[in-house]
Amino acid sequence: MASAITISKIMNRSAACTRVMLKHMQSMGSVSTSEPGVILSQEGSAGIILLNRPKALNALNLDMARTILPQLKEWESNQKVSLIIIKGVGEKAFCAGGDIKAVAEAGKKKHRLAQDFFREEYMLDYAIATCKIPYIALIDGITMGGGVGLSVHGSFRVATERTLFAMPETAIGLFPDVGGGYFLPRLQGKLGLYLALTGFQLKGKDVQHAGVATHFVESAQLPSLEKDLISLSSPSFQDVADLIDSYHSMSKTGRTNSFVLAEQMEKINCLFSASTMEEIMSNLEKDGSAWSQKQLQTLRKMSPTSLKITLRQLQDGASREIAASFVMEYRMSQACMRGHDFFEGVRAVLVDRDSSPRWKPEKLEEVTPDIVDSHFEPLGDLELRL
Repeated sequence: MASAITISKIMNRSAACTRVMLKHMQSMGSVSTSEPGVILSQEGSAGIILLNRPKALNALNLDMARTILPQLKEWESNQKVSLIIIKGVGEKAFCAGGDIKAVAEAGKKKHRLAQDFFREEYMLDYAIATCKIPYIALIDGITMGGGVGLSVHGSFRVATERTLFAMPETAIGLFPDVGGGYFLPRLQGKLGLYLALTGFQLKGKDVQHAGVATHFVESAQLPSLEKDLISLSSPSFQDVADLIDSYHSMSKTGRTNSFVLAEQMEKINCLFSASTMEEIMSNLEKDGSAWSQKQLQTLRKMSPTSLKITLRQLQDGASREIAASFVMEYRMSQACMRGHDFFEGVRAVLVDRDSSPRWKPEKLEEVTPDIVDSHFEPLGDLELRL
């Protein structure tokens, strides 16, 4: 068991990184540039997607999603394209998330952007998940929220020592979407649920240890890897795997390090195995360890509604196909647009930045089954169609 001092440092560092990421998200809707948000090109037999919003940490907006999706579909059916590579401009981020502030502003005004953004983002993520040719995401830097959707469903996800992964949505009254209901419960044990509820951040090789990334390659080797990928002639999935495997095996960074949560996995699997949030909180209270106390502190800051719908999302998603998971999450997204906590979370973190959200309901026990159920109700003509 790690010491209380070590755990405290990890939690403080994680919280600080989340604040930095959310601070950058504040400007995502206002960053203006003459440069396109995404640059698409073809080199050799490779289609290249370059996320090109470095000042906004390459955050995904609706225009970018609308640009990428048809090109991905065209490349998939183009016999001259054998693989797709997606990467981000700069050293800080692959993609730090979606344009949350713009979505919140649209949701308040009942503008259709609050429908269109989630709908078209999920359609893009689903297209990535079902892509018939190798899709390689070079997740060098911050990879959160929308950036996870652009990468985790692809056939290959390459992390580096600069990768920072997290799904911090419960802190802003949302839930870990972009297919989180599908991929998170399929991580080892209860790791995915733990990451979803707490927003815990994974760095570097730990992203690959967790199963979020398929490979780890040092950032300095990415240009060489990309060049070699582009030079492949009509590669199969196995050809691509063999090439990335060779780079993975050459990487020395963190090779002898154990998974950052290795010592806590037994507790995570045990304490987070309960069927309700109240039981999870009770398990942590009864455990009484310094680590459990830190988790309680973290969870008590999150939206109670977000915690409960996230638990339900992962419980249901564990047995759903990926298409059904996206349909479920679109229903959830629109319920959040009708609710209170998402707008309050954005206010507290991105607008007023007082870090004091006033959640409604305020307590877990006040989030009734009816409130939870309302986030999963069919939308009729507005359902997501994949």
